[in-house]
Amino acid sequence: MSEATPVYYLTWDEFHRDSRTLARQLVGGNWKGIICIARGGLIPGGILARELNLRVVDTLCIASYDHDQQGQINVLKSVAGDGDGYILVDDLVDTGKTAEIARELLPKARFVTVYAKPKAMALADIFIREFSQDTWIHFPWDIQHSYSKPLIS
Repeated sequence: MSEATPVYYLTWDEFHRDSRTLARQLVGGNWKGIICIARGGLIPGGILARELNLRVVDTLCIASYDHDQQGQINVLKSVAGDGDGYILVDDLVDTGKTAEIARELLPKARFVTVYAKPKAMALADIFIREFSQDTWIHFPWDIQHSYSKPLIS
């Protein structure tokens, strides 16, 4: 991430509101459960599970990011089946590498994400908001509140 990279700081309220908007678009489906792509999909997955009254929640564990850059993709834990009747959720589809593997493993799941970037947005069946490809998103669970100095003191 360079100095010129646009940065966006998501708030908890904003993320929760966007996740609930995603849930509204899934109402009426005959869902068996949710499969969260860990770790980013865990929080929106929990929100979807609550809003859609689903009790079956599983994880597909794929590692692709270090703190500030994408690295090699590793499937750490998979799930049985082809995903039929399940919502597969992640927080963001960025380059599409994680999504491609997830869709390969669970081709019949409905893949949804809260946020999408142009390079991979076509991989998502549903997403709520688009960010430019070069924007680095700081999710609320990756940041902490701290004192902010006044502009003039």
